[in-house]
Amino acid sequence: MKNKIGIILGSNRPNRIGGDVANWVKKAMEHADLEIAIIDLAEVNLPFLDEPTIPAMGNYQNEHTKAWSEEIQQYDGFVLLFPQYNWGYPAVIKNALDYLYTEWSHKPVSIMVYGGHGGFQGLISMKLVTQGLNMYNMSVNPPLTITKEMFDENNQFIDIDRSFETIKPQVAMVSEEFVQLFSVKKGGAS
Repeated sequence: MKNKIGIILGSNRPNRIGGDVANWVKKAMEHADLEIAIIDLAEVNLPFLDEPTIPAMGNYQNEHTKAWSEEIQQYDGFVLLFPQYNWGYPAVIKNALDYLYTEWSHKPVSIMVYGGHGGFQGLISMKLVTQGLNMYNMSVNPPLTITKEMFDENNQFIDIDRSFETIKPQVAMVSEEFVQLFSVKKGGAS
């Protein structure tokens, strides 16, 4: 049985490039031992956290929270993919993470941030959040640097494969790290 990895697309901005980036990451991460899916937070559309008790208690009252919990419980690990906003992360991804607690605990996570400088500050900020959720921060977190030259006059990628060709081996390494972690967890050889 394949381990299931969720690429959480943490942008809900109109006219975003995140969908193209998520599809490219999914393709670059393809691996025979993994089932990879995109979880688009724009489609999940959670309201701002509205549970009456703290998520660590797991006493969810709202149907959207229960559905979100069930969705996340299906996955063995995650890639958090988002644009860097002002040296941080978009509110939509922080909100989605804050809704739950035990569902994230001890699951491996790679953080991929896209931005003009690869999103290093957003990565640092998000690592603090994932540590607080007791997630296992993986060692491979490829920066996805974007430049104006990658886009046409409609702000669409001219050639996304060419734009990210130099980082593709690192993205593939994320899958290898997931497979290695799951192999060790199951008692297999690494």
